Amino acid sequence: MHTEEKETGRLEAFSDGVFAIAMTLLALDLKVPHLGDRASASELALALAQQWPSYLAFTTSFGTVLVMWVHHHGMFRLIRKVTSGFLFANGFLLLLVTVVPFPTALISAYFGKPGSAVASAVYAGTFVAISIAFNLLWRVAAHERALLRSDAPEHVVRAITRSYLAGVPLYLLATVSAFYNEYVSIGICSGLWIFWAVITRNK
Repeated sequence: MHTEEKETGRLEAFSDGVFAIAMTLLALDLKVPHLGDRASASELALALAQQWPSYLAFTTSFGTVLVMWVHHHGMFRLIRKVTSGFLFANGFLLLLVTVVPFPTALISAYFGKPGSAVASAVYAGTFVAISIAFNLLWRVAAHERALLRSDAPEHVVRAITRSYLAGVPLYLLATVSAFYNEYVSIGICSGLWIFWAVITRNK
């Protein structure tokens, strides 16, 4: 039991570090407007307001990654040991999490411009891939309850499985919506992290 706890602890610590770095890197896309020393207060305020896509992208990405981390933490409450397959599946998830700052910067730069549809699709598509990775990680752990604690409630295991499955089609909807209306696409992404944050808080 001591070895199992130690292995899980090391993986959780490593994962927490990756999540923290990814969330921190998101802030690098928030830029200070360079208007010169003679810029008035109203000019600075206008320049800051014009950067609203960056604020929206940052908030949505930070909130989404935060919810992912919370669910990742919750998942490990039920896991008693790890295998090499589980380690690789977790590594795949973390790979995608570290990518989030890129589509965040992309949509910050192109939202509301001619390339907005592609930027929005890449952004939502990244979360499709992360949802798939979450499902893969959980399936590796929950398959025949191989890595789960013996006292993990079956109804909780089933509820987690259902909730993770919902993420893929919803983010796919956001990805497809990007080619019709980028506001709808980002709205879905924003709504999803808020929804999952609320239901997680109420559990």
